[in-house]
Amino acid sequence: MEEKTKITVVGAGYVGMSLSVLLAKDNDVTVFDVDPARVALINNNQSTVRDPGIEDALFNNQLSLSATIQKQKAYVDAHFIIVATPTDYNAETNTFNTSSVDQVVKDILAINQDCLIVIKSTVPVGYTRDLQNRFSTERVIFSPEFLREGTALYDNLSPSRVIVGSHSKLGEKFARLLCNAATKADIPVMFVDSNEAESIKLFSNTYLAMRLSYFNEIDSFCETKGLNSRQIIEGVCLDDRIGDYYNNPSFGYGGYCLPKDTKQLLANYQDIPNRIITAVVEANTIRKTFISDAVIERNPSTIGVYRLAMKKGSDNYRASAIHDVVRQIKEKGIRVIIFEPDLSGHTFLDDELIKDLAQFKKQSDVILANRMSSELEDVLDKIYTRDIFQRD
Repeated sequence: MEEKTKITVVGAGYVGMSLSVLLAKDNDVTVFDVDPARVALINNNQSTVRDPGIEDALFNNQLSLSATIQKQKAYVDAHFIIVATPTDYNAETNTFNTSSVDQVVKDILAINQDCLIVIKSTVPVGYTRDLQNRFSTERVIFSPEFLREGTALYDNLSPSRVIVGSHSKLGEKFARLLCNAATKADIPVMFVDSNEAESIKLFSNTYLAMRLSYFNEIDSFCETKGLNSRQIIEGVCLDDRIGDYYNNPSFGYGGYCLPKDTKQLLANYQDIPNRIITAVVEANTIRKTFISDAVIERNPSTIGVYRLAMKKGSDNYRASAIHDVVRQIKEKGIRVIIFEPDLSGHTFLDDELIKDLAQFKKQSDVILANRMSSELEDVLDKIYTRDIFQRD
């Protein structure tokens, strides 16, 4: 019997969990995370993130998957180590904070000199090459992920493409691991240099942000002019070159990737002439201000925020566009209350959490809903939403 490939995944967020479950069916996978609570969840066949596909796979599938907080145990025998730690954008330095990746790579190389280290965390263009030079090794490569929150496992099972920032034999083997674990056939695979792989990630997400911003600005125009936003967007999208997707207006693009990736790409431009990339970043700020102004014009005493996540099926509250909208509303002295049943406690970011939906509706003069729900159909006169297609 052929020995299974030993894979370690560092980080148990959306990227790490989806890759771990994807690869653990045919390989021995160990998840390393510094949070004992996350490790305990995985060892009890529970997901650390909200994703129906991941949850179902952990419950029903026979996976060779375990988790640990011990670096030595996680790294020592692994053939491949996938780094999926967070790289938040630092507005002061205009770049991703890659300190977690730096430390992980340093730790791995001190323990295991033979494995291939595959960075899945989003990084600035040129970062992987810098790591290779810094540590004098070719065993660190970059391979971007293209996942959606809430459908991360599905997106790995049926990927749009697999891109590996390496031309090595080990890079080819890693691509085969991903393709063999997927259910989709004939997956496009590209082997490119690390700088190009990093650029593909940032340009892809910036294009998606640009598309979302475009339809948000159509919606701003329609609301201001009293036009039917749905009819106009549907008419525009009947053109096959444009397509009927990624076109549902929102309060602004959010999530773990788009806000920080667009800013990082803009920072990478530095002295390179551009208008579109700058506009994509600025458009999101403009849209959130437009939304907050529209709500303030209703002159409410209390504004209720229905759910904090940017879309259905996501548990990401931190990077939702609603936060900037709420901040601008509060600057006008308006009271804000929040209905978010997934949160414990009595407050969130100094705003009161209302656990009872009926009381939330009663206390709110206006209810902000980035995405609509049938729960709100009895108070439509209070609702402010730009969700015209009832989908993410």
